[in-house]
Amino acid sequence: MTATKTAVLVLDSAEPEPLGRFYAELLGATVEPSPGHPELLLVSGADGIVLGVHHDSGHALPSWPRPDGSQQSHVWIVVAPDALDEAERDAISLGARPLDAERNGTRTDRRTDVRRFMDPAGHTFVLAPVGGLPA
Repeated sequence: MTATKTAVLVLDSAEPEPLGRFYAELLGATVEPSPGHPELLLVSGADGIVLGVHHDSGHALPSWPRPDGSQQSHVWIVVAPDALDEAERDAISLGARPLDAERNGTRTDRRTDVRRFMDPAGHTFVLAPVGGLPA
């Protein structure tokens, strides 16, 4: 059985509230804090979450190309908390590679249980527990 998942693109911002309002207005959506993730705002439309905006106080304005490899956006795949281990197994079986969290040798952000990975092409994504999804 495969864990139920939803992908959400998350944009980092030093000022997430104005950016969240911008996208909410642009998309005819609403913006609200994410339950359990105080630094994440979710932009939601009639069909559900369409975008996330994450607070990053050190965020640098995007430019193209970025020679320093700065992460400007990444995909959050939200999953029911009780299905997180299964979702991790699914990701790895499909070719995802776990990333160290803050170089401490673990794949998990101990504050939120967010698990960080690289997809087979090298793009970063996370598995993040979010309530309200079926297991």
